[in-house]
Amino acid sequence: MALYEDLLALYGAQSWWPADSPFEVAVGAILTQNTNWSNVERALERLKAAEALGCEAILAMDVARLAELIRPAGYYNLKAQRLRNLCRYLSEMGGLQGLRALSCAQAREGLLGVKGVGPETADDILLFALDRPVFVIDAYTRRLLRRQGLARGDEPYEVLRQGFEQALPADVRLFKEYHALIVEHAKRACRKRADCAVCGLSEHCLRLEVE
Repeated sequence: MALYEDLLALYGAQSWWPADSPFEVAVGAILTQNTNWSNVERALERLKAAEALGCEAILAMDVARLAELIRPAGYYNLKAQRLRNLCRYLSEMGGLQGLRALSCAQAREGLLGVKGVGPETADDILLFALDRPVFVIDAYTRRLLRRQGLARGDEPYEVLRQGFEQALPADVRLFKEYHALIVEHAKRACRKRADCAVCGLSEHCLRLEVE
């Protein structure tokens, strides 16, 4: 919580994830794999312009056309198939509303059963689209924890996720803000090559060059 309070004091509330609908969050969670958010935004805009930002629209579309629309997000052929896999699962479940009827554990298990959906992507969807109190672990989180001396940074995903969830109140808004603040800090200062001159957390930082 002390780290969260420091980040909040530095950057203020982020009110993030940037999306117009829960389904757009789910699509963005796939598209953001191995790329930056500006590329995802371009891909989402292309889907919107083609009136294809919908589950049934994606399933009805030729996969090559879908891949071309999301080209800015990179790995577009792979991500097109992953989007279709996710949309097929959501369609079978009755959409995101169907997932909301499940327990958090059941919804997470179902998402992890979709080919191309790993723990980070599943937890993005659970937290930001379904408002479930799961903490998202990404490369930025690992980097920050290691530099702050709070973790090695190479722990298994579940160890870090459960560590956050046990240490913090089960508060969806807190989890969303914390994740967004970590992303903001990573963009501004805590990069692979840290910019310590602009970092407001440098007092406790180990100043490690980490991935």
